[in-house]
Amino acid sequence: MRQKPTVLAREIVASSRLFRVEEVQLRFSNGVERTYERLVGRGAGYGAVMIVAMIDADHALLVEEYCGGTDEYELSLPKGLIEPGEDVLAAANRELKEEAGYGARQLEHLTELSLSPGYMSQKIQVVLATDLYEERLEGDEPEPMRVERVNLRELSLLAQNEQFSEGRALAALYLVRDLLTQRGAFTA
Repeated sequence: MRQKPTVLAREIVASSRLFRVEEVQLRFSNGVERTYERLVGRGAGYGAVMIVAMIDADHALLVEEYCGGTDEYELSLPKGLIEPGEDVLAAANRELKEEAGYGARQLEHLTELSLSPGYMSQKIQVVLATDLYEERLEGDEPEPMRVERVNLRELSLLAQNEQFSEGRALAALYLVRDLLTQRGAFTA
């Protein structure tokens, strides 16, 4: 296992309501020194969840919302922040109800994914939700989200959809398709 670089200094060089930019000066085991910058979240950092909600044996739910980063309406999986004192599965069920109007009787934590580990510290917990039922909770979204279904057999088509660009969501959908295939619940 490689030795992690030695941290020589850390400093917050920019800050906003949501993010801080941290400058980290490092010395690697071969003596080379570099300065890295990374985005770090504000606050205690309880984390986030992304939910692959299976409405039936073949279809997962997607939601459409405005995304400030791309300045577009995008399709993705329901997702959101974990609130203080909330566990991953409870957060997933709450976000699913707020964003898609469904709850799940079965929730399973699958994995943790990062977005850009080279310069972002944020990670997201991927949860599989099955045995869905209709239930809506009031959320913090500024407008109602449109809900669509995606067939797990057509993920390559989804990847070509100009309204779908989130790599973590695509990875989570492929992961669930493979997992359900291994369990015999889905035949690709």
